[in-house]
Amino acid sequence: MREPEELACEVEESPTLPSGSDERVAGYGITGLPFRSGHVLGLRRWTASSVGEGFTSIWHRNPQGRWTFHESAPSEVACTRYFGADVERARVVPIDLRWEGSSRLRITTQDSVVDWTVQIGSSLMTRAISTIGSSLPLAAWRSRPILKTMGHLAGRALRVGTVKLTGLTSNGQHFDANPMRIWYVTESRVLVEGEDIGPVGALAEQAHMADFYFPQRGIFTMGRVFVAPKARPEQDEVTGPRPLEHLSWSWLCR
Repeated sequence: MREPEELACEVEESPTLPSGSDERVAGYGITGLPFRSGHVLGLRRWTASSVGEGFTSIWHRNPQGRWTFHESAPSEVACTRYFGADVERARVVPIDLRWEGSSRLRITTQDSVVDWTVQIGSSLMTRAISTIGSSLPLAAWRSRPILKTMGHLAGRALRVGTVKLTGLTSNGQHFDANPMRIWYVTESRVLVEGEDIGPVGALAEQAHMADFYFPQRGIFTMGRVFVAPKARPEQDEVTGPRPLEHLSWSWLCR
């Protein structure tokens, strides 16, 4: 398989959205990474978005269950647009992504509130799933029965707990996730506000936001997500905290 850095740099340089009438994002990120201390982290680097320019988002849950989103774009066009109902605090801040090797990524907020490094690796299972995922036609990825079956099988095969590739967001929209290529996160070190949050490890109770479940083992993925609006238009306003200000983002490939 090609290395994560190479593929990530390709979608940075040539961001592409799939066809469709729903809201759509495409790019890469860390679906979720649990820590023995009770922290949970996630990364979304959407290089293409049907709502606005691409953006980066770091999702962080502390051991008390409170979520903070660090985002490079306002709530109206970032992840808070979909999951803000479960977020206690949303911050708009520049986020830097720097590849320190072909499979080593460092993620930092410009104000150093988050300093996160991950090592990414593959296995026979992740390579097999990636081969299948990258060859499936769009019609298969848009089929909710197929997505439900794929999620069930992936959760068991990867030993990451519940996986739902289709369902409702915290704000009530419907999502269809298409993880087309995947890798494991094999190592990670994170400082949050200067504090080392400790080693990675599965949680006693799997974390989730509405129907989206965070894997019990770190997963790095490349793919896309389709989001359909809520059934009742009068509820379509952004739910969740408002950002403090709009700042830019940056990324860097070696």
